[in-house]
Amino acid sequence: MTEPSDYPEKTCTIDRLVRHKRLVEAALAGKKTEQRRDGVYAYPGETFELEGQTFEVTGLTHDRLGDMTEADAQAEGYGDLEAYKDLILRMHRGMAWDVEHRVWVHRFQRVE
Repeated sequence: MTEPSDYPEKTCTIDRLVRHKRLVEAALAGKKTEQRRDGVYAYPGETFELEGQTFEVTGLTHDRLGDMTEADAQAEGYGDLEAYKDLILRMHRGMAWDVEHRVWVHRFQRVE
């Protein structure tokens, strides 16, 4: 397990990492394995629950939005990168897609 001191202090709690009903369903179905956030919500090795299923955070990186690929958008639970961008821009009115903007990518998997 990576030590929390290797990362900045959390900006939110792990229980808020995956919240939207559709994204919870995608995680439960194994179609969502990543969540991008502006801050750190969890450290590698930590676990969280979605509808009684346990998930473990397996990785945490600080990536540029511009480096996001189609595969990354699918790991976020979306069909493609355009669908992901569209939703993010609708959720954050007035925001522009800034390819240099850095986000924390939380990678996770279901614990069997």
